[in-house]
Amino acid sequence: MPGSRTGRPPVQRATGRPAATRTPQENPLLRLYTRGRRAWDRPLTAYYLILGGSLLITVLGLVMVYSASQITALQMSLPGSYFFRKQLLAAVIGGILLVAASRMPVKLHRALAYPMLAGAVFLMALVQVPGIGVAVNGNQNWIPLGGSFQIQPSEFGKLALVLWGADLMARKQDKKLLAQWKHMLVPLVPVAFMLLGLIMLGGDMGTAIILSAILFGLLWLAGAPTRLFVGVLSIAAFIGAVLIKTSPNRMGRISCLGATEPQSGPVDCWQAVHGIYALASGGLFGSGLGASVEKWGQLPEAHTDFIFAVTGEELGLAGTLSVLALFAALGYAGIRVAGRTEDPFVRYAAGGVTTWITAQAVINMGAVLGLLPIAGVPLPLFSYGGSALLPTMFAIGLLIAFARDEPGARAALAMRQPRFGRKRAGGAMLDRGPRRWNTMRRRASAARTSGER
Repeated sequence: MPGSRTGRPPVQRATGRPAATRTPQENPLLRLYTRGRRAWDRPLTAYYLILGGSLLITVLGLVMVYSASQITALQMSLPGSYFFRKQLLAAVIGGILLVAASRMPVKLHRALAYPMLAGAVFLMALVQVPGIGVAVNGNQNWIPLGGSFQIQPSEFGKLALVLWGADLMARKQDKKLLAQWKHMLVPLVPVAFMLLGLIMLGGDMGTAIILSAILFGLLWLAGAPTRLFVGVLSIAAFIGAVLIKTSPNRMGRISCLGATEPQSGPVDCWQAVHGIYALASGGLFGSGLGASVEKWGQLPEAHTDFIFAVTGEELGLAGTLSVLALFAALGYAGIRVAGRTEDPFVRYAAGGVTTWITAQAVINMGAVLGLLPIAGVPLPLFSYGGSALLPTMFAIGLLIAFARDEPGARAALAMRQPRFGRKRAGGAMLDRGPRRWNTMRRRASAARTSGER
């Protein structure tokens, strides 16, 4: 072995390692999809979607109610913030109901089912008593509470049908009675038809459509056979067709589909056409908050049934798509809660609430876009109206309570730590020992799922 220049023997080098094969760089889109998939699979995804989505819809709805109702209030010689203040009061009360419903145990929700149904039926029957019920826009479905406050009992009938129907179907499933068609239909369908009859006595077909959607949603979740489901749907469609054919007002609303001029036919399509005008003039980002032109007396019900049109005019396509995305997230979260639970009552109640909110949102937006007849139903959590907001927020509280009980959700909530675990005193950080949440974290570590961080 030849010596080196320094006179020292050369150092024998280790045998070279094989060159590591470089893996091809991961596709950024695939990486983004993987991260998104992991985020969707986390236990608290539905909880955050329901809580955050509903709060964002409610807050944005308050802003748009204030913007869309100012001109109407001034035309009625009222303060410009009149409708906004009433909606804000309803939102505060609804927030209390939401928190209360989210903290209630499932047993208490089931115990409220029958009293709530009885109360809704009583109030809906009371609407038809002369001297008590009040007609608004041709529909007699309101009860005055004194002053400018009124209540619409049919809105609470939706919540009552969801809770009572979920409790009924859950008890029948526990007794293995849903395999028989008579137990699946009775008494759910007769009671639902009774509620529909009370609603139709007042002429409110829009609310009747939402109630029918809840009924079919419960039957679908119960696994109704196709023939049975189609049979009930055919009967409801036939009754609806008769009611529409015998009412010139409802026939006129159907004839306004696709109208581009207010007087394009024998029926006045003023509201439908000006709703399209408002959306068309909004452009991509809208004319600016408060800068709507159609709300200056051109668009009827600008702050109630057609608030989505004012949103499109002031916030543009970006604003309407944001509202649509929030409702889509809320619907996805509700379906996920209903699909992951093992409790039949939770499955039926979550599915009924999700059907109610999504169906009502689709019908309202479809009417504003000119794709569906104008049904006179508000946009959930968004339009003006305390009678619609209160039961809807209670229903959102139900979904939040059910989402907290998802597999792994309680453990994930227990593992959350406050941001500040130490207190500062005299400029120095004093460690007062382990906190209570550290103990909770150790207890919940065994139940931690692989998808939660």
